[in-house]
Amino acid sequence: MTDILTRDRSGEPVSPTDPEYEAIGNIITATKRLCVELNTSWHEPQDVHALFEQIVGHPVDPTFRLNPPFYTDFGHNITIGHNVFINWGCTLMDRGGITLDDDSFLGPNVQLITINHLKDPAQRATTISRPIHIGKHVWIGAGAIVLQGVTVGDGAIIGAGAVVTHDVPQGVIVAGSPARAIGHI
Repeated sequence: MTDILTRDRSGEPVSPTDPEYEAIGNIITATKRLCVELNTSWHEPQDVHALFEQIVGHPVDPTFRLNPPFYTDFGHNITIGHNVFINWGCTLMDRGGITLDDDSFLGPNVQLITINHLKDPAQRATTISRPIHIGKHVWIGAGAIVLQGVTVGDGAIIGAGAVVTHDVPQGVIVAGSPARAIGHI
């Protein structure tokens, strides 16, 4: 049997009643503490970077920049490339895995959500996680939401306030809810 962290990351349904769920709960609790520490007082840029590395549980390229506050439910499934920028108030719910490739940046209050719940009301607490992959040189505008299972191609632009439910091809500009192509780079 595969451990619950692997099952969760691979998209298998995970219930909080699973005997192994404590492993997820422990990471969530530690991540909440680190986010509170990051978000409730002033930190120099190098301290923000160090706290972010603690949140994700691995080294992050020194060119990474973050403007707190920053929110995540898990943290350990976030992968950051070279020269990535995350602006104020972003939320990365990363249990399914979030990859931000080189030179991508997130505007204020962007949400990347890799987790969803089952439709059956009797099992609504059970979750399914699917990854989000943000390509190189992607710009995600203020307040946009990218939902689970989405890949955004290199150089694409997500307009402010867009809700992205499907893959975005390389070099395409999308906007609206649900997001649809409005132009090309």
